[in-house]
Amino acid sequence: MTRVLLIVGGGIAAYKACELIRLLRRAGHGVRCVLTEGGSHFVTPMTLAALSGDQVYTSLWDLKDEAEMGHIQLSREADLIVVAPATADLMARMAAGQANDLATTLLLATDAPVLAVPAMNVRMWLHPATQRNVARLRGDGVTVMEPDSGDMACGEYGPGRLPEPVAILAAIEAASRSPGPTDRPLAGRHVLVTAGPTHEPIDPVRYLANRSSGKQGFAIAGALAGLGARVTLIAGPVTLPTPPGVDRYDVETARQMADSVAAALPADAAVMVAAVADWHVAPATQKVKKGAAPPALVLHENPDILATLSRAPDRPALVVGFAAETERVVDHARAKLARKGCDWIVANDVSGDVMGGDSNTVHLVTPTGVEDWPRAGKGEVARRLALRIAERLRGEA
Repeated sequence: MTRVLLIVGGGIAAYKACELIRLLRRAGHGVRCVLTEGGSHFVTPMTLAALSGDQVYTSLWDLKDEAEMGHIQLSREADLIVVAPATADLMARMAAGQANDLATTLLLATDAPVLAVPAMNVRMWLHPATQRNVARLRGDGVTVMEPDSGDMACGEYGPGRLPEPVAILAAIEAASRSPGPTDRPLAGRHVLVTAGPTHEPIDPVRYLANRSSGKQGFAIAGALAGLGARVTLIAGPVTLPTPPGVDRYDVETARQMADSVAAALPADAAVMVAAVADWHVAPATQKVKKGAAPPALVLHENPDILATLSRAPDRPALVVGFAAETERVVDHARAKLARKGCDWIVANDVSGDVMGGDSNTVHLVTPTGVEDWPRAGKGEVARRLALRIAERLRGEA
């Protein structure tokens, strides 16, 4: 059982905290709630007390509680502190180290892991100040989930929705198995990650490509680095910032990526997230002009980076491939696992808005079975996969 201290921030998504409490208790976890002043405008202390079966704390100025140093006791008794919803204001105060209410004071007084679950307007989430605060919190060891994308209460659409309670529960259970901030289970390990698309030139101005944004691969690289790994990230053409602690090498074509993967070995593990183009053409040296008939493009097969790596003499101990499918996702992933010779396949359905989106639903396919993971932000998927990789490598040490 994990003893969860749930801080409910002030946002319309606070109502989802009620369902989260119910799921936590059904899963056998203990829940104690801290309700911020803003949160009390959306849910009541009585509601949270009835659902959690415990007292709800609201004020730093409660005479009885604070005479007993209540905020210290609350912070010490929790195995995990969850902030949901984590509003833009609450995360800003967390990042600045403020202690001007019960929630922020106990967050400063704790040495327990902290999981923040953002929920806010899309423009607030994308604002540089919020992104700076998120980066600061992650640098301080706080796990910050990626918000979901969708319709907002304000009528706008985009990233900023609170993830569904079932996804938050999965993150809580993963965090309860996570190492503490000083325990780096991948320290001394080298992990190779590929991410993004490849561009295969047709002429100096045109190319063949796909819709991969690189977000999932970059998130995985960052999560692995956060667990102490030395990460080599080989990135196709994307416009994403390099995750902290990651060594990045930019390439354009599949052949360049294949060469960079070979040059990065040896590695303890490899996570091949990149959506590598299957074919290339012999590019024209000058721009192809529009004529009476379209030019014929003769396609040539690109190197199979995943299969080559899986059979290499200096093969990593763990090779993880990705399968982006639009139908029969698990069936195709099983076939790819056998065909490529890798250890795991992470399969996902890309028939919707996954490519370029902020959330993902994946299936971890191994020789022993299939794990269906709940839909979650790409950052949460990355963190969960990184922890599984650490467990696997630890078992082979």
